[in-house]
Formats: sequence, structure tokens, C-alpha cells
Amino acid sequence: MAVGIFDSGIGGLTVLDAVAKRMPDLPLVYFGDNAHAPYGVRDADDIYELTTAAVAKMFDHGCDLVIIACNTASAAALRRMQEGWVPQGKRVLGVFVPLIEAMTERQWGDNSPPREVAVEHVALFATPATVASRAFQRELAFRAIGVDVEAQACGGVVDAIEEGDMILAEALVRSHVDALKRKMPKPQAAVLGCTHYPLLQDIFQDALGPDVTVYSQANLVAASLDDYLKRHPAMLGAETGSMFLTTGDPARVSQRATQFLRRKITFAPA
Repeated sequence: MAVGIFDSGIGGLTVLDAVAKRMPDLPLVYFGDNAHAPYGVRDADDIYELTTAAVAKMFDHGCDLVIIACNTASAAALRRMQEGWVPQGKRVLGVFVPLIEAMTERQWGDNSPPREVAVEHVALFATPATVASRAFQRELAFRAIGVDVEAQACGGVVDAIEEGDMILAEALVRSHVDALKRKMPKPQAAVLGCTHYPLLQDIFQDALGPDVTVYSQANLVAASLDDYLKRHPAMLGAETGSMFLTTGDPARVSQRATQFLRRKITFAPA
């Protein structure tokens, strides 16, 4: 009974790394759907079918709880999965809620009515599919009122990171930040709505300026998962060790993942 972490590519390794550092004895199964990445340019039905297929395989590998670390899948597929697909005894959680709870200064599970919060102007950087879904705005509206969100679809950034071209990725980030600032000149906070983007958090921060609070998901998701497992210990079993699965070329994905986390990662075929 390991905890699963799913992503369309290697971006979710930022979440896995944060979880492993916070809970080093927690057995993890990571699933990267690299053969079909990136998800950010696909339509919602396609994303749903790919995500459910991957999560079903993770259930087969002993995961009772799966974290959808891919923001695009969280935005386009998670609610539909939770409403009619997830089997009894299994849980599938996303990455938006822990981030929004942190930004709106709410405790986990606080379901009180939405209220005014300190942050009024928020920049959201995400994939085109996440932006189109408006899932972030919907979840935020459940918890806060009076918050203006300006979303910027960051085309090309995930592809550049997956290919290891960080020079191109940095140039694209600065271009997208410039485009966002033309629409919202003075954001108070910025949300990095893709698990690939923490690798470029310093670039986002530099381009946005020191007065903007940049929210990244990995550590927030790890803290939320730690809290959840303390309250739901039945989700844990006696398994040990971690497993890395990919629909792509295991050798190539292993090489990219090792560069990504700066430690040896070996993927097996999904």
C-alpha cells in the first residue's frame, strides 16, 4: 500500500522529492506518462482517458492513495474522476487545494464560507489546458472572495524542461511574465501552476520582482499529504521502497530524471 504520484512527465518528481524529504520511510510509486506528454495541449476528454488509465495501473501496483501531481490532469480530470470513477477504498487527490489553502491562510479541511483574504491580485502561470479549465479560479472561489486572478498560458515551457533545454525554458518564462505584466502590472502573488515550474522558480521570482510572493506546490503538497496520512493511517501499509514507472523510453526518462533530481533515478516500463 504505497502512495502514488502521477504526472504526465517528469515534473511531478518535484512533488516526489519534497514528499520523500518530509517522509523518508514512505513507499512511493511514481508514474510518468511520458509517451503522451505534454498534457497541456490536449483536450479534456483525452486528458481524462490518459489519467484514468495511468491511475488504474497505479492501483494495480498497490496504491490506495494517488496524488495527481500534474496540474493539467488535476484541472481537467480530477473532479470527474472523484465524482464517478474512483473505486471504493481508493483516494485520488490533486495539487491545487493545498496551494490555495496556503495562499488563503486556511487549515486543511476548513470548509467555512469564502471570505476576504489579504491577497487581492494573483498571477497564475500554467499550461494552456489548465488555464482553459478555470479549475484554479473555481477552487479559489470556494475559499476566498474579491481575488482578481490573471492567468497566463505558458506554452512551450514544459517541452523545454522535458528536453533539458533550460536556456530556452528561461527565455520562455521571462516572455510569459512580460505578457502577464501587460495584463496585471502589479500582482501581489504568483502561482506556479505546473509541477515543472519549481525548477525555474528563481527565474519567475527575478522576472516578477521581489515584492511578489511566488507560491510553488511541491512543499505545500508534501505538508498536506503528511497531515492527511496522520489522520488516515489506514492508507499506509507495510510496503518499503519506491518504484518509478514510465510509458516512455525507460533509459531516456531515467537519464532526464537523474538530471532533474540530481540523484540516480531508474524507471521501469509501465
